[in-house]
Amino acid sequence: MVQTIGELLAFAARRYGDKTALVVDGRSFGFGQLDGLANAFANGLLAAGVAPGDRVTLYGPNSWQWMVAYHGIAKTGAVINPVNVMLTPEEVEYIVKDSGARTIVASLDKAEPLMEMRARAGLEHVVIWGGRPPAGAAAFEEWLEKGARTFAVRPRGPKDAGAICYTSGTTGHPKGAVQSQRALVACAKGTALLQSRTAADVVVSPLPAPHVYGSGVYNAGMLVGATLVLLPRFTEEGVLEAIQTHRATLFDCVPTAYYYLLAHPKFGSYDLSSLQRCTVGGQTLPVAKSLEFTERTGVPVEELWGMTELCGPATGNPHWGENKPGTIGLPIPGNFCKIVDVDDPDKEMPQGERGELMFKGPLVMDGYAGNDKATRETIRPDGWMHTGDIATVDADGYYTIVDRKKDMILTAGFNVYPAELERVLCMHPSVALAAVCGVADQAKGELAKAYVMLKPGASASGKELVEHCRRHLAAYKVPRAVQFVANVPVTGSGKIMRRLLKDVDDGTRQVGEQTHTRPA
Repeated sequence: MVQTIGELLAFAARRYGDKTALVVDGRSFGFGQLDGLANAFANGLLAAGVAPGDRVTLYGPNSWQWMVAYHGIAKTGAVINPVNVMLTPEEVEYIVKDSGARTIVASLDKAEPLMEMRARAGLEHVVIWGGRPPAGAAAFEEWLEKGARTFAVRPRGPKDAGAICYTSGTTGHPKGAVQSQRALVACAKGTALLQSRTAADVVVSPLPAPHVYGSGVYNAGMLVGATLVLLPRFTEEGVLEAIQTHRATLFDCVPTAYYYLLAHPKFGSYDLSSLQRCTVGGQTLPVAKSLEFTERTGVPVEELWGMTELCGPATGNPHWGENKPGTIGLPIPGNFCKIVDVDDPDKEMPQGERGELMFKGPLVMDGYAGNDKATRETIRPDGWMHTGDIATVDADGYYTIVDRKKDMILTAGFNVYPAELERVLCMHPSVALAAVCGVADQAKGELAKAYVMLKPGASASGKELVEHCRRHLAAYKVPRAVQFVANVPVTGSGKIMRRLLKDVDDGTRQVGEQTHTRPA
């Protein structure tokens, strides 16, 4: 039985042997081969003095080297600190210092700034993959060549730290969520259970490996012996080609991927008949887009939900159960959710009423590294954790995210949730993607503004979209301005960054102005 993340790949190698575990950058790796490489890297870390409990930062793009390093670090009993590849050297330096990492493993394109920060950050070892490293750094590939292909996984307990993953840091510095071995393994097992992942699955995904959504579904696949086709990044044709070529049965990604895929002019020309189900997480996917994808492919989109503080996916629509588009489904077995008053967490809200989603169970992080105050503010003494998400629950126990508490727009005393407007805007046949944020208004405090991408060849005016919203929403929720854009700012994991929408300046198209088509 797998009890720690360090045992995961060794378990998979024993059970699945030479079966293909990973396809990336034109190369394929069997479970046994991948395990041998991870063992070699673990031996290199051991020789460098890395011990159980030490922090090791992992900083690079989706690649086979990233996967080998992840499992090699885990085998030593060290705590994995995966870092978003889009972060700047300054941001990485903060995380290295805050986590207490003394070793960093990174891709060659990150090497130069890491060497510059080495002394300031207290780094003892910099290990570089993908080419000849600069002076003072070790070569990842040399460690693999010299290291023995066997390694005794260092024993760790379920309550020991397995990873420290940093939040996106939308305000101030990011916080490091300390994830236990038990939580990481429970996430993998629960995710595999909800989507019924098996060794018969071929999974195509461009999800960033450092993100908890990515690592959660990748670990789930490893556990059950699925084949992962890992894409370096998302592109519409890259995804469609991979699904067709590898006869994928499962596709994991974020809402923006579905927006772009559905809007792509060649979407219907690819053979997607091997797909059996898809998952979507990171943000809510409007029901209209979920249904459109299913209508065009015959494949259900099973929405899930999670957080960095919960190790990744924490709820989901079960594959062998009712799939309710627009909901985040049920908690992973052994975990619990409830809806409470946003101002009084001791008051549980009735069925169908909006409130803050609270979470409890083995997936909950141990706390924020070195930040007891933030930990106390997030996790209550009784173990219930504040998620910051506004949600409802229905009669079947399925939860629906209304919006992020911090994204709520306050208009003349009324609460307006961007996700609700985005859902309605995406119901319009010309809309490929919609993102909403609040803009300052002297009279009403804030007003909702919509940023809209139209489908190729489609047209719509701001007035038309506002009238569409007015037919489905209360008057105070209707956006007061519409701006047509070619794209919107997203995070490294593909989530829309609502806080940066105001920086998108293609010239605001006020309600009632001329028709605009999405640029090619």
